[in-house]
Amino acid sequence: MSMQRCAPEPMRFEGDLSAECALFHALADPARLRILATLARSSAEVCVCDLTAGFDLNQSTISHHLKILKDAALVSGERRGTWGFYRLAPGARERIDGALSTVLPLALHV
Repeated sequence: MSMQRCAPEPMRFEGDLSAECALFHALADPARLRILATLARSSAEVCVCDLTAGFDLNQSTISHHLKILKDAALVSGERRGTWGFYRLAPGARERIDGALSTVLPLALHV
């Protein structure tokens, strides 16, 4: 016996969303989101020491957050002596837009 549905059966997404999960995880922390917003507004690379001065976090915590953002390909950076210098990664906006479009496609519901 089939059960009567109260609405049409939803179109299930069957694709792999692991890349989107990793990206959204990187964005899900308030400190990481503030770091990303800061780097996105900077015309030049930013030293970890400058981020430490502007946040209520120690240098090792800032570096941990930067590593997560770097692993998600949202920031890029390099070491110079003791300090690391970071900038928004090329294509970061497109990666975020692409992940949102995968999860929430505009054409399905307008």
